[in-house]
Amino acid sequence: MSLIKQLWIAIALVMTLAFGGSMVVSVLSARHYLEQQLQVKNIDNANALALSLSQLPKDPVMIELQVAAQFDAGHYSVIRITSPTGKTLVERVFSGALTGVPHWFIALTPINAAPGQALVQDGWNQYGTLTLESQEQYAYQSLWDGTLKLLLWFVLGGLVTGAVGTLLIRIITRPLGEVVAQAQAIAERRFLSIAEPRTPELSSVVRAMNSMVERLKAMFSEEAARLETLRQKVNLDALSGLSGRDHFLSQMRELVTGESFGAEGSLVMVRLTSLNTLNARLGHQRADALLKQLGRVLQDSCQDRLGQQAGRLKGGEFAVVYPTIASPVEAGADLHQRLTQNWLPDWVADVPDLFQVGAVPYHRDQDVGDLLSRADEALARAEAQGSNSCYAGEADSGRTARPAEQWRNLLTDAVAGGKLRLAFYRVVGSANQAAIHQEGVIRLQLDTAGALLPAGDFMPMAAHLNLTAPIDLQVVKLAIEYLRTTPGDIAINLSAETIVDFNFRRELALLLQANPDMCKRLLFEVPEYGVFKQFDAFRDLVHAVKPLGCRVGIEYFGQRFAEGDKLADLGLDYIKVHPSYVHGIANNPGNQEFLKGLCSVARNFGIVVIALGVESEADLPLLASLGFDGMTGPGVK
Repeated sequence: MSLIKQLWIAIALVMTLAFGGSMVVSVLSARHYLEQQLQVKNIDNANALALSLSQLPKDPVMIELQVAAQFDAGHYSVIRITSPTGKTLVERVFSGALTGVPHWFIALTPINAAPGQALVQDGWNQYGTLTLESQEQYAYQSLWDGTLKLLLWFVLGGLVTGAVGTLLIRIITRPLGEVVAQAQAIAERRFLSIAEPRTPELSSVVRAMNSMVERLKAMFSEEAARLETLRQKVNLDALSGLSGRDHFLSQMRELVTGESFGAEGSLVMVRLTSLNTLNARLGHQRADALLKQLGRVLQDSCQDRLGQQAGRLKGGEFAVVYPTIASPVEAGADLHQRLTQNWLPDWVADVPDLFQVGAVPYHRDQDVGDLLSRADEALARAEAQGSNSCYAGEADSGRTARPAEQWRNLLTDAVAGGKLRLAFYRVVGSANQAAIHQEGVIRLQLDTAGALLPAGDFMPMAAHLNLTAPIDLQVVKLAIEYLRTTPGDIAINLSAETIVDFNFRRELALLLQANPDMCKRLLFEVPEYGVFKQFDAFRDLVHAVKPLGCRVGIEYFGQRFAEGDKLADLGLDYIKVHPSYVHGIANNPGNQEFLKGLCSVARNFGIVVIALGVESEADLPLLASLGFDGMTGPGVK
């Protein structure tokens, strides 16, 4: 039984005892008073009647008429005159019934007033004894009316006391409710601090809870900082701050072979003329400063550009992959302009011949080795053009680009006409390879022949046209319909542009409320870049869907690990680690150590960790030993 119910029962008992006892005492006191009043009346009336009868001639008819007149006018129960020998001379008895008062009340509170007695004289002789009892009708009526009024006051007092008690209980228990909410939040992996209440007993509890929350947050931040340091050490070039060769190639392989972005993009490479020459001319310290500045310029080129990555391949070779720019001419010109404006002027006086830029296109599923070879050729052509030059290969996709308006009509018709489809990929557990859930990936049916376009080929344009919200809402509807006929759970990916749409979040909540039996089988995940880009909107989404029973996770986790402390109070259910950390895991001890630490921290906070992009079935035992709870990718059968 809850504390609130116990308090209400206590209040009810106290009210019943207090008012009930008061009412009983009041009724008994009133009855005793009425009995005394009736007794006094009986005595007075008996004396008055006896005196009147003593003065009359003792004619039986006259005596009876006098008694009858008194009886009829005085509301009596009995008037009786008995002789000294005990013979009844005159008697009048009320034969009617008491009205206006319930019989059970009369039986429960009987009024027993002593009758009045007086002597009737005949000169100096005793004529008889007069006995007089007043009728109790009005006494009972008065007692009953008083009891009803007292009961009414009892009810009103109980209602007022209950209302005041309710208000007081709410005030008193509000801090307790906050403590309970805080404890529930901790159980849901949301670490919230609350204000300390004024109640001393609760204040100490809240202080202890807040202290524990702060320690958990501090522990999470410390572990996040340690893992971020390890990630940078393993995957970043210490001098330039860019991704190292292995990590960059893993990121590029994911962009080229994956479906997160369009089927076409560009790779731009930068090659310094000669590191030995730079060291000889500038000295090691200035040469290092040159490389650090170059790293900053390349990093700046990736800011606010979704998916764009920069890395150092070796000594004097750097690369930037542009997944959202299909034209190598545009991509090469962008990077060349940044270098000539923000980097070259500081060094051209000492090293006039500093770099070359080569840009080449790529298409989905292109071999990475072949792509790098073509980039080397582009650098060779740039070198032939002279110092600090740029060469861009021609993009030849064989496809005609659609204008924006045609894309708008195509996507709008797809939502309205049911041309969106879901493709499913299994996410298996590490213990027995059983499916944890299926990941539903959106596809667009272009024509009646059944050709399906992957999300990376149309969702960027949908984001540009502000059409992601209706598409994602349709995806959720498709998932719910699929769940009605198929067992298991489904994870749906929502874009950053969608979660920031208030109308989408409202419609999603209404859709989920209309299908409560499906909520526990629905998982929503948002790419990491979208989570931190629209963090407030993501938090609102979590708070909207989790109370309905849905689970929430982050996809492609690990690129912005330094900001992970923001996630401490969200209560995430799972994370899917970026494929760049999983590719080639068997030959990368540094990433093994990093991922083992990440899985350990996540497990301590009750977060399920899933590996994305598993390439080989042989990697599954290793990933399981590192602590992954689930895996998905080409290597998962």
